[in-house]
Amino acid sequence: MKMIVADLEGVFLPEIWINVAQKTGIEELRLTTRDISDYDVLMTKRLELLKEHKLTIKEIQDVIATLEPLDGAADMLNWIRETSQIIILSDTFEEFARPLMKKLGFPALLCHNLTIDDQGNITNYNLRIDDQKRRAVRALNGLNYETLAFGDSYNDIGMIQEADHGFFFCPPETVIADFPDISVTRSYPELKSMLESLL
Repeated sequence: MKMIVADLEGVFLPEIWINVAQKTGIEELRLTTRDISDYDVLMTKRLELLKEHKLTIKEIQDVIATLEPLDGAADMLNWIRETSQIIILSDTFEEFARPLMKKLGFPALLCHNLTIDDQGNITNYNLRIDDQKRRAVRALNGLNYETLAFGDSYNDIGMIQEADHGFFFCPPETVIADFPDISVTRSYPELKSMLESLL
């Protein structure tokens, strides 16, 4: 039995933080795991910016409500689910992703959550488990699944390397340069071909 695991943002959805940056004009919020490999450094910076600019969960969710899946993402996901099983492993948060899951047909999603105070301020982030992507793949391998993993960022490296078959989907050139031994797909047709060759 084979199990596919994949990242969410940059693969099936646009980058949420980039869109928040565009709508608010806070350029530093454009930084993602494509730019900063240390997730704690990235999230600590984001929380400082939210506090400094007095951005609440509602304002972020208002931006998220305007987002749509990447062109072709829903069809790609539907094809995968007709062919195999998929679990989305993301470093996003339940409070961000929940409104978007309906637009993707409610795939299985494992992610983190936020601490939010009574005024709607995001005061902290809570990892479900450290290094969750790699450890989820390791657990699936332990359940005797053959795993296929793909993503686009530094925080996907662990699951890509842990999987029986791992590769990139539309990564930035910096990530490709740092991990030249990992295969790359750059479109949904290429992704489909890669998966067909492995399933």
